[in-house]
Amino acid sequence: MKLNSPQKLSNEQRLLLKLKQATAKIQEIKAAATEPIAIIGMSCRFPGGAYTPEAFWDILQNGVDAIAEVPKDRWHLDDYYDPDPDTPGKMYSHYGGFIDQVQEFDANFFGISPKETTHLDPQHRLLLEVSWEALEHSGKNPQQLKGSQTGVFIGLCTNDYSHRIFSQGLEQIDAYISSGNSPSTASGRISYILGLVGPNLVVDTACSSSLVSIHLACSSLRNQECNLALAGGVNLLLSPEVSIALSQGRMLSVDGRCKTFDASANGYVRGDGCGIIVLKRLSDAVANRDNILAVIRGTAINQDGPSSGLTVPNGPSQVAVIRQALANGGVDPASISYIEAHGTGTSLGDPIEVEALGTVFGKTHSVEQPLIIGSAKTNIGHTEGAAGIAGLMKLVLQLQHQQIVPSLHFNQPNPYINWSQLPLQVSTKLTPWQTNGKSRIAGVSSFGFSGTNAHVILEEAPREGNRQQATGKSEDYLERPVHLLTLSAKTETALGDLVSSYQNYLKTHPELGVADVCYTANIGRAQFHHRLAVVTSNQQELVEKLQHYQQGEEVAGIYSGELLNNTTITKIAFLFTGQGSQYVNMGRQLYQQAPTFREAIHQCEEIFSTIETFQKTSLRDILYPADVNESNSSLLDQTAYTQPVLFAIEYALFQLWQSWGIKPDVVMGHSVGEYVAATVAGVFSLEDGLKLIAARGSLMQKLPAGGEMVSVMASESYVTEAIASHPEISIAAINGPESIVISGDSIAIKAIVSSLESAGIKTKQLQVSHAFHSSLMEPMLAEFEAVANQITYHQPRIPIISNVTGTKADNSIAKTQYWVSHVRQPVRFAQGMKELSQQGYETFLEIGPKPILLGMGRQSLPEGAGVWLPSLRPGVEEWQQMLSSLGQLYVQGAKVDWLGFDQNHNREKIVLPTYP
Repeated sequence: MKLNSPQKLSNEQRLLLKLKQATAKIQEIKAAATEPIAIIGMSCRFPGGAYTPEAFWDILQNGVDAIAEVPKDRWHLDDYYDPDPDTPGKMYSHYGGFIDQVQEFDANFFGISPKETTHLDPQHRLLLEVSWEALEHSGKNPQQLKGSQTGVFIGLCTNDYSHRIFSQGLEQIDAYISSGNSPSTASGRISYILGLVGPNLVVDTACSSSLVSIHLACSSLRNQECNLALAGGVNLLLSPEVSIALSQGRMLSVDGRCKTFDASANGYVRGDGCGIIVLKRLSDAVANRDNILAVIRGTAINQDGPSSGLTVPNGPSQVAVIRQALANGGVDPASISYIEAHGTGTSLGDPIEVEALGTVFGKTHSVEQPLIIGSAKTNIGHTEGAAGIAGLMKLVLQLQHQQIVPSLHFNQPNPYINWSQLPLQVSTKLTPWQTNGKSRIAGVSSFGFSGTNAHVILEEAPREGNRQQATGKSEDYLERPVHLLTLSAKTETALGDLVSSYQNYLKTHPELGVADVCYTANIGRAQFHHRLAVVTSNQQELVEKLQHYQQGEEVAGIYSGELLNNTTITKIAFLFTGQGSQYVNMGRQLYQQAPTFREAIHQCEEIFSTIETFQKTSLRDILYPADVNESNSSLLDQTAYTQPVLFAIEYALFQLWQSWGIKPDVVMGHSVGEYVAATVAGVFSLEDGLKLIAARGSLMQKLPAGGEMVSVMASESYVTEAIASHPEISIAAINGPESIVISGDSIAIKAIVSSLESAGIKTKQLQVSHAFHSSLMEPMLAEFEAVANQITYHQPRIPIISNVTGTKADNSIAKTQYWVSHVRQPVRFAQGMKELSQQGYETFLEIGPKPILLGMGRQSLPEGAGVWLPSLRPGVEEWQQMLSSLGQLYVQGAKVDWLGFDQNHNREKIVLPTYP
């Protein structure tokens, strides 16, 4: 049977398509297997006080030798030291690289009991602290990682602490010995405390442990086993046994220095160390706008196999592992300009390593264009399980600073190395890292004495693409004039220390933008009980305000407090303002600079454009006229416009607050405000809400003028009795225990006011166009009911306190009749406030252009009760007021969506002080 040609062509096309898809899939798998890994955060503890990356850099760039005599709190040197290497049970070196105060640990911070802490290996303690700091350094809030696919990969190869415990007698053994000293719990406890569910393991390949852990972390990220990884290692010299053993093996330097590549190299000096880096796939780091410190291009590990002895290095294996790492990253050997060598300073190891480097780079480098080499061990000693991470962090810092630091103690080149034939040069002074415009790429080696080798290829962070555009359209982008910094701690003392850290840090880094400082602090730190919020417009003002706080001075724009219960999030009541709060240009600054606010105004304007009231003039023309004059103002004061315009402003404010994560647990409005409250509670749609409020305003506007409203400073019972003989007068609102609004016919109102004032009762005439909530409204009710009948109602999704009853609204709020009677019935605001208070609400946020309801609400609650926060206040810059209230909400325990807060701005994560 013959296939016709179109069919045949179709089959060929199908086959070709499948082939293309298969090829694309293979390329995708290959790309994933070699995707670069971004280093986005790091933290450390190294000898010489290098307890931050910045302090480590100071030691490196200044060529500091951080080696010292063994401190008395480690072991009594006199009991173990003997200069004669042949003396059994003794060590011939009394030097090392030491971290101070390793016994200090904030167990309470990590929720560890004092009893458990006693037998918790200080190496495990260091890992917890340094992991937390590394996450903060990366701009990651550790609390937000709970349940995430975050992996933990730790290198660790000593357990001195358990030796110390056991040396005190078997009766010291308790239930916490195992969990406090088992290598597996060193990593396991990090995942347990942070709630991480990605891969978790401890690696012991001796001196290469931490670099092997980084290799495994990169592989795990590339295999999609985790999306974020903590990797590194730790080493603490707490007991003399290992040093004695190494002395017996003649591995240690008599004079306690790693004289790497030098003729006098005579062994290494041991050192403490802990380093953790935060890793992410490069594509994810760029997408998330992370602060990329450097990029891991390739990694590899292998084994020495049958060398001339178990602990003897194998040159060909070192050659192979470097070539494998280069191949893994797709990196040409010619592009490598620096190697951070393993470089222990042993007469056997150094020549083998240099020879291997010559084999790999001999053809791509020359004596004129040499490969620069160095070793951090010359500064801080051999940190063993943390040696690889120390070398890698040194390399990251060199890439960031674009400088190569000196490798110390290199005075006379090792004669066993054929330097004249090798294109290698040891760095002996601080020099600029020149690359002729090419990207800086380098490698770091770590070789374990049991034969496991590791090599990692690093490249400097991408120059472009680290900073992304804001999500808003570029023409929408307008920086707000003020910013909000939030800080928190578990204790008042720690908060004070944190404030001092920020003060000092900002003084020494004046180049940092205040917006980026606030952004990083807000999104990248955990939230604790003791809180501080500072509203600021620039860095200098921020430093000054932090200083005022430290000195206990009261200054505007600084809010602090302690949450007494950290488990419950503050309940917030939103209060929506009524008529009388309107003014031309209300919300104008927000309209210009807050896209969420602006979009909500545009959304309302579009719906209004289909309504008769707004056929001749638009919402924006009334709100934000080109020039303010009496006609604009008088139009805004006509209730046909007042009501819908207030609705739009309040709805836009609500949307802005919501975009910042501030959402109501309950809502209550005042008259017109209840329409916005009902809309946000889901009683009716925005379109229906606007239709209803526009009809209400329009129908009221058409009623004859002549009514008046007066506020009376007396109780409801007193006023009820006073107006009993005046049926044309109604109580329009009960705003407080001694604040009643009466409404009705002008002549009757004037008579009653005269009578009240004679009795010594204070009154105040309200500036209104009509007598709202009185019998004068009745002529409009039938027509309003016809409009209200066209609306689709739903039961509220958020509890709403009814103006009609002063209690939580029942099912009737979703019926036409409720909204008809709402026009006529008094506003029971005071009763509504009491209801909120009884339900346990203490935080009140007014959604409106003037804080009218806050003043009234205070009258209904006991003196000093409640936190009263306006959205806008005439006379106060709008952003200033919004951020002041947001800062106070944060201090009260509100959960702010900081990403939402800055979503329309181009922000960059930066390095800031970590938890003290």
